[in-house]
Amino acid sequence: MTKPNTKLIFLWNYVEWGGAQIFLLAIMKAAKAEYDILVVLPRNSMPTILHFLDDLGIKYEFLDVALQVSEAPGVIDKLRRQWRRIYAESVSFRYLLRYDLKNSILHIETAPWQSWILLTALALRRANVFVTMHNFMPRSSKLRERIWRWRLRFVSGLPKFHIIPSNHDTKDKLRGWVRDDFWERMVVAHTAIDPTEIDAALAREFDRRETRSLHGIDPDKFVVLCVGQFIDRKGRWVFLDAAKLVIAKAPDASFVWLTPKLPDDSETIRINEYGLGNALQIVLSDSVGKAREDVLRFFRVADVFTLPSYVEGLPIALLEAMALNIPSISTRVYAIPEAVKDMETGILIDAGDSHGLAASILRLKQDPALRERLGDEGRKFVLENFDERVVAQKVIDCYQRSLEGK
Repeated sequence: MTKPNTKLIFLWNYVEWGGAQIFLLAIMKAAKAEYDILVVLPRNSMPTILHFLDDLGIKYEFLDVALQVSEAPGVIDKLRRQWRRIYAESVSFRYLLRYDLKNSILHIETAPWQSWILLTALALRRANVFVTMHNFMPRSSKLRERIWRWRLRFVSGLPKFHIIPSNHDTKDKLRGWVRDDFWERMVVAHTAIDPTEIDAALAREFDRRETRSLHGIDPDKFVVLCVGQFIDRKGRWVFLDAAKLVIAKAPDASFVWLTPKLPDDSETIRINEYGLGNALQIVLSDSVGKAREDVLRFFRVADVFTLPSYVEGLPIALLEAMALNIPSISTRVYAIPEAVKDMETGILIDAGDSHGLAASILRLKQDPALRERLGDEGRKFVLENFDERVVAQKVIDCYQRSLEGK
């Protein structure tokens, strides 16, 4: 049994939040009765994630450094970002030394093929370290991939180091990149949803027209929603390309993107070039409410949900939309097909296919019976297969085995 004062430390060193943090919050909810939980995150973190932690009664402390997660366009920018990462990891390591790492659990959000020095330093302190991998590594040059493979095989031999893949696609692709015995021991803990939050969001009184109007969305239009960071890998320009195609044929459609961070000035200029006007609304997640239930209730403004990502693990926003009975469209990349079965629980398109996305949206718009069937089947499939309470217990069992030296 876990000692009541055993510390469980979650750490990430970037200010943005997203599906990775929601995954960790699910573990916190299940583990807080058994562990003394602490979250370590950058001082300027977005307020929403702090509200989520406050709602759960989770303690947190701040780092005075943060990673840059946006794209680095030039060589100098890439070098600066690399140096910033090394510095942030050094600060994180020194911060963690104040705790008894040998008798604690440390679950950090980092890329193990990049952070191998930090992981090695923690191993020398006999720390029980867990890293979640939501998707396989991006494609790169042969030389870089050879280096990454060496690093992963190295860290997979470190004592008390664990990778938790959040889907089968990630685990399958890691075969050969980590040691064989390590691969066999990896436990898949799926990205998942909280059925009680979903049911509460559905049961609570909701005025769809009023909520739409409040956020500048025409209450009478057919609404297509996307939720996530407004970044390239989420397919933001594919979404806007498809919006332009759809509106040309169906002017009574409207597009909404809910994001934790609004576009900057240069992004706004490009958005305006699409000429979508009031048919596009980019909504800040903080503006819809501070609680998780508020965010989930906002999903209900949508007639259709879409996530046209290029790179994903198994995105929580997609699972939540499906669980909320919203017919969903996404891309056949990475682990998304583990939840979206084409024309069974949703619709799959190719990444980058704005014409395919537009055609799928128009098809759903014109076929209410198909929307109803995909919404019902999607909800049923997610509730039966992606319950965060089951997933969290899998991870907690892994924590326990590590503490016991197994």
